[in-house]
Amino acid sequence: MSTYFPKQGEIVRKWYVVDASGQTLGRMASQVARIIMGKENPRYTPFLDTGDHVVVVNAEKIRVTGMKAEQKKYQHYTGYPGGLRSEDFRKRFARRPERVIEDAVKRMLPKNKLGSHMLSKLKIYKGEKHPHEAQKPEAKVLA
Repeated sequence: MSTYFPKQGEIVRKWYVVDASGQTLGRMASQVARIIMGKENPRYTPFLDTGDHVVVVNAEKIRVTGMKAEQKKYQHYTGYPGGLRSEDFRKRFARRPERVIEDAVKRMLPKNKLGSHMLSKLKIYKGEKHPHEAQKPEAKVLA
């Protein structure tokens, strides 16, 4: 059986709006990552970007379960000696809740150029309003 290649005109990208209020961080992020990768699309091909655009609103109303709010830490390395930086979940969530969701989705995407391109289709906003009304996004209810 040969591999299916969608033609250039066959990839039609839709826009979805996801309301994050009351959603659990990891469960919502995994479903958003599936939409961005295109796994919900019947024309999915692993090495092509066939996914849709997702707009997440109400990022500040997301919740985490268990002790993650007290124990979770975000770390990154600057590249310099002694350059390990860490930040608590509570501090980052208070400062930039959009970044918490972005990091969760980013870590569920492929770790290559294709994953970086897929991440550019994710838009996250703190409140109800977003500037993507011209694209006529559909409301997507996540299970």
